[in-house]
Amino acid sequence: MTSISTIDISIIAVYLIAILVIGVWVSRSNNNGADGYFLAGRTLKWPVIGAALFASNISTVHLVGLAASGFRDGLVWGNFELLAIVTLIMLSLIFAPFYFKNKIATLPEFLEKRYNATVRSFMAVLALLGALFMHIGVSLYAGAVVFEHFFGLNVYASILTISLITTIYTVVGGLQSVVITETIQTVILIAGAITLSLFGVWALPAHGITSWSELVNAAKPEQLNLIPTKSNPSGLTWQALFLGYPVIGIWYWCADQTIVQRVLGAESLQDAKIGPLFAAFIKVLPIFLFILPGVLGYVLFRDVITDPNDTFPVLITHLLPVGLKGLMAAALLAALMSTIAAALNSAGTLVSIDIAKVNHPDISESKQILIGRVTAVIVMVIAISWSPLIARFNSIFEAINVLLTVISPPITTVFIWGIFWRRGNHQGALATFAGGFLLGLFAFLVDFPVFGDAKMITEGMGISFMMQAWWLFVACSVIYFAVSLATPAPDYPNISNYTLESPFAILKKEPLEKRNTPILLTIVLMLLLILIYTTIG
Repeated sequence: MTSISTIDISIIAVYLIAILVIGVWVSRSNNNGADGYFLAGRTLKWPVIGAALFASNISTVHLVGLAASGFRDGLVWGNFELLAIVTLIMLSLIFAPFYFKNKIATLPEFLEKRYNATVRSFMAVLALLGALFMHIGVSLYAGAVVFEHFFGLNVYASILTISLITTIYTVVGGLQSVVITETIQTVILIAGAITLSLFGVWALPAHGITSWSELVNAAKPEQLNLIPTKSNPSGLTWQALFLGYPVIGIWYWCADQTIVQRVLGAESLQDAKIGPLFAAFIKVLPIFLFILPGVLGYVLFRDVITDPNDTFPVLITHLLPVGLKGLMAAALLAALMSTIAAALNSAGTLVSIDIAKVNHPDISESKQILIGRVTAVIVMVIAISWSPLIARFNSIFEAINVLLTVISPPITTVFIWGIFWRRGNHQGALATFAGGFLLGLFAFLVDFPVFGDAKMITEGMGISFMMQAWWLFVACSVIYFAVSLATPAPDYPNISNYTLESPFAILKKEPLEKRNTPILLTIVLMLLLILIYTTIG
């Protein structure tokens, strides 16, 4: 357990109180009914959207897990962060225009317009399960474990404290409170990560390391390489990254209500498209702020660190002075609370709009808001009960990977082919949802070591979770195309606003746009990616 001073405890307390006060205070200006509560009155500007997207994504799992990955394997895990830039570009250029122009409130609503109401209901259930079990449950457990390690707090006490504060401002203020607090938390998170990285770099000369080449020699072989090779111990391959990551990434960044809800609240089409691109620029930072410190942890403290998961706590303990430890604890809380708040808000939105309003079209806005608030509380209670079960997995990352592999392939299939292929119909979408979910569940049950310790797919067949996601996507695509072609074609005029005329249509300037800034920013991002890969390589 890390010793913590009164000053650090005071900083943490001030942060918790401030976030709670700000979140509740922001809710006072929310007088726009259901639209204001769930979508911030559609007034969000691109800087807030981008910061909120980043904060919703970065959780305690990232801070602790990426440092551990850097210690164990190196910068190769930075590919997850860099490839997120590609899927954020897809969100900006492909998906956001459809979402904004059709003024949808939820992603299941978009699927109803593209397919039918049954597909909408199916998607709402899957999205709710994703928010409950992955975003909130896993994040709660990860945060509680970290704070138990740091401060000796009981896991359940940590979970209850964090849950209570986050639930209060989320339930009271809706999306407006969530995105404002997320913007603040993004600043705190980045500031804390920069501080820790700088202290790590400043500690290198005391260990006789004054240049990049000396750092490379002091690290493990290939620990500072970004591109995976056969000798890299991570087990990552370029095939898995190239084929498997997009399946997971498209669902997470482009079709997950918890993430995309910030884009749905955009004030203009420009805000909806530039916001994700701003988040993409910020996603360059985790390599240097979350993974590189793990490498520095190996170089500086490999004799102290026995478990890679202890890398982040050890760095804080050995590098930061009193006061700054409190700042890093606040950064951990920022990462945790922003992820939970985003998922709570999306869960309330899904139940209120996609279930309550669909079944009772005349429901008042005040009842919609009430249902959203009650849903958030119920979801949090269930998540609190579920989160300790994460301990049954070998690691937190394993739990996330399993959930991603089950849920992402059918959703990615229905969204991506629904936009690019007009012939796809609701029969194909329903068959894909049902068949894909069952296939994912079957793969999970086969791979889960019920008898013995062997995992039949991951270890026995040597198929990583990302390649499992890829092959499940292939199977889902076969189902989608086969069933769509075997059943009547959709009414093309009715779905014209929800499909692309051609793949090149994404490059055109929209009538509502003043200039084609998103394309220019995309070019800069792609050049930045090329520079990073050619420099670090």
